Amino acid sequence: QVQLVESGGGLVQAGGSLRLSCAASGSSISIYAMGWYRQPPGKQRQLVATITDGESTNYADSVKGRFTIPRDNAKNTVYLQMNGLKPADPAVYYCNALRRLIYNYWGQGTQVTVSS
Repeated sequence: QVQLVESGGGLVQAGGSLRLSCAASGSSISIYAMGWYRQPPGKQRQLVATITDGESTNYADSVKGRFTIPRDNAKNTVYLQMNGLKPADPAVYYCNALRRLIYNYWGQGTQVTVSS
């Protein structure tokens, strides 16, 4: 069982930056693929970025070049560094831990709001 707690959301001006953190407990994240997803108002949850246990990353086209997903296994934490935030980025951002497509855990989400 993995518990995930997101933090770092808030209000930022367009063009600004935020760093989200996802602190895990209950198990080491080193064996999990970690991901960030977001759910804009009235829309379905969508992939933002993932990082495998081997440090391979994947990004949604809409965030490539602006967001990065570093992980720190020693701190049992994964981050989402968001730069150049746009009016299309506001959403509830969720952290995910996945292993073998069976063990699938979610955090409670953190709100990101972008003012123009």
